[in-house]
Amino acid sequence: MKDREESSSSTRTTTNNPKEEHEPREINIRPFSSVPSSPRNASSKYDFVKVKVWLGDADHYYVLSRFLVCRMLTVTKIPNHVAVKISLELKKLLIDNSLLDVSQADLESSLFMLMERRGYGQEYINRYNMMTKFHHQRVPLIILVCGTACVGKSTIATQLAQRLNLPNVLHTDMVYELLRTATDAPLTSTPVWTREFDSSEELINEFCRECRIVRKGLAGDLKKAMKDGKPIIIEGRHLDPSIYLMNDENKAPSNDPDKSSKETESSGDLASDKNPESGSSNSKETEDESAMKPHSQAEAVIDLSEKVTQCKIDGIDQSAAESAKEAEKKRKSGDGSGKSKSVPEPIVISIVLKMAEFDHKALLEEWISSRTSGDKYTSKEKDRLITNLKTIEDYLCSFNSQGVTVVNISATTFPQTLDWLHNYLLQRIEEGIRSSENETTKK
Repeated sequence: MKDREESSSSTRTTTNNPKEEHEPREINIRPFSSVPSSPRNASSKYDFVKVKVWLGDADHYYVLSRFLVCRMLTVTKIPNHVAVKISLELKKLLIDNSLLDVSQADLESSLFMLMERRGYGQEYINRYNMMTKFHHQRVPLIILVCGTACVGKSTIATQLAQRLNLPNVLHTDMVYELLRTATDAPLTSTPVWTREFDSSEELINEFCRECRIVRKGLAGDLKKAMKDGKPIIIEGRHLDPSIYLMNDENKAPSNDPDKSSKETESSGDLASDKNPESGSSNSKETEDESAMKPHSQAEAVIDLSEKVTQCKIDGIDQSAAESAKEAEKKRKSGDGSGKSKSVPEPIVISIVLKMAEFDHKALLEEWISSRTSGDKYTSKEKDRLITNLKTIEDYLCSFNSQGVTVVNISATTFPQTLDWLHNYLLQRIEEGIRSSENETTKK
C-alpha cells in the first residue's frame, strides 16, 4: 500500500507541474535512423511549408510541388534520383531564404542554377523551356505505338508516358473488345491473325478494315485531344499508320476524284478533329472492301496517298470552302475582337516496333501456349498464326518509307532503345512547336 501511494503521489506531482509536461520522458526509443519507414512516410520537413508561385501579373498563383518539379525534370532526361534531389534543394533554398512568395521567373532562375550545379546545363534548360512552352500552347500530341503481338508495345507506351509526364495511354485491344461486345460492328471474337486467308493481300485488307473500325471507336478521345490540346499515347495491335498518315479514315481507292473528295470531307479523320465545332461526323463505309486488293501493299499505299493529295488540290468544291469559312467564324474569340483563335497544328508521331525473327518467334510460341485456348492450336495452326503476324509486321514496317519510325526491340538493349525514343520524341515535339510558331507568324 505504501508503495502504491508513493507511485500515485509521484504521478500527481508530474502531472501537476506544467514545466515538466514538455520535458522529454526517459523511455527507451530507438534512434530515428534505425526506425524502418515506408516510402509514403519518408517526407521532408520542408513539405509542410507552402511556397506560393505567382503567375503573370501576380493575379494567380499555385502552390509549389516537389513532385511536379521532379516530373518536369525527368522529362528533360535528368535521371529520376537526381531530379528528386534537385526538387528538394529548390524548396529548401526558397524556405531557408524566407522566399514563400516568388514569381515564376524567380523560381525558374533558382531551379536552373541548381541544375547547372549538378552538371545539367543549357541543353537541359532548353528542353525544360521547350516542354513548358509545349504545355502552355496546348499543342495536340498523338503518339501511336504500333506492332504485332509480343513486341513490347504496352511496356514502351507506359515507360514513355512516365518519362514524358503524359497521363493518357489508350489500348486498342480494350477498344476492340468494347466494340465487339457492345455494338453491331462487324468484328469477331477470333483475332484476324488466327484466321485462314487465301492470300496475304486478303489478310492485310481484313486487318486494315478492323483498324478502321477501331479508329472510329477512338474518335471521341482523338477529338478531345485535338480540342483541349491534351497529349495522348495509343498502343495496340489494331493501329494502321496509313489511316493517320494520309488524314483519311475509311476511303478506298477510287477513280472518281469528286467522289473521293466528298468521302474525304465526310470521313472522321484527324483533320476534321482539329475543328470539333464544324459538325462533321464519321460516315459509314460505302465501298466494297473486296475492291481493295492491290498488287502490293507498298504500291497501294503510295497510289492512295497520291490520289488523296490530288483530291486535296483539285477536288475541293465551293461548298467545302464555304463550310471552312463558317467554321472559322465560329472559332472567333468571345471578347468581340473579331480575331480567330489559332488552333495549333497537331503533332502525330507513329512508331512501329519490331523484333528479331528468332526472338519474336520464341516469345510468340510462349504467348500462344500461355493462352487459355493455346492447347487447341495444332502445330500447323501455330505456324499459320506466326506467318500471319509476320505478314502484318512487314506491312507495318513498309511505312518506313513514308516517315514512320521503325524501332528494333531487344531485351539486351531495351534501356538504350527507351532512351533513344525519349530523345526522338523530344525532337519531334520541338519540330512541331517550331512549325506551329512559323504558321502563326505567317497568318
